[in-house]
Amino acid sequence: MSTDTPPDRLSSNPKSPHYDAAAIERGVGVRFKGVEKNNVDEYCVSEGWVRLTLGNSVDRKGNPMTMKLQGTVEPYFRDAG
Repeated sequence: MSTDTPPDRLSSNPKSPHYDAAAIERGVGVRFKGVEKNNVDEYCVSEGWVRLTLGNSVDRKGNPMTMKLQGTVEPYFRDAG
């Protein structure tokens, strides 16, 4: 996949249907409302939301606790390709 545009929706959880190992390996950065975020678990550009992990907290199944926020999402690839 040789494109300079990250996927519209991407999850870092391998169990998610929106997981894309190639994109994650390449390195996707996310700006949310103009601020760089390093704790993004999942995002969707077309719906305008991000799901952020909350520290080291986990739920009873061992998954990271997350919070969904609405706003402008700008994903980009960290490297040149």
